[in-house]
Amino acid sequence: MSATAPERRTLWVVLVLNAAIAAAFLAAGAIADSSALIANGIDNLSDAMVYALSLLALTRGDRWKTRAAMVSGIMLLVFAIGVILDVGRRYLEGSTPVGPMMMIMAAVAGVVNYICLRLLQRLEKPDVNLRAATIFSLNDSISNGGILVAGVLVLWLGSNWPDLLVGFATALIAIKGGIEILRDARGEMRQSKESV
Repeated sequence: MSATAPERRTLWVVLVLNAAIAAAFLAAGAIADSSALIANGIDNLSDAMVYALSLLALTRGDRWKTRAAMVSGIMLLVFAIGVILDVGRRYLEGSTPVGPMMMIMAAVAGVVNYICLRLLQRLEKPDVNLRAATIFSLNDSISNGGILVAGVLVLWLGSNWPDLLVGFATALIAIKGGIEILRDARGEMRQSKESV
């Protein structure tokens, strides 16, 4: 078995799981009129694209892997800006999120993200792309907890502000993750230049 076989298998599993949960989040977000669900759907979709990029990077050199990680970080930042714009639109136009659907989706996604996180944490000596994938799964787990709380508050208060707040917080978590990934990738670039 090659050194990249476990990484490749793990990335394929987390890619498929993230693509599936992204589709579910986007559909549920549209039905439930929820900024938080749509934000997490877009987040999981961008995660799936990054995992596909990471799969390509596995068989290439360190420079390619570092560039792939940098693209991942930039994608997260772009995603965050899109979510902030959507939250602003929903704040101005109004929305009526469905609390129970938010809670159900948060619970299902929580299980999926836990599986992804455990699979990624089992890998030995992860490269910059696999570390980025772990950050994505950790961010998703935090966001799912926020959606669960927001769903309860939306149901209890009959207001859309908890949904908007979680959508905005998801964007902030994505910004933090994107910056961490870019820092890690720059550190890898510096390290490879020093070793030449």
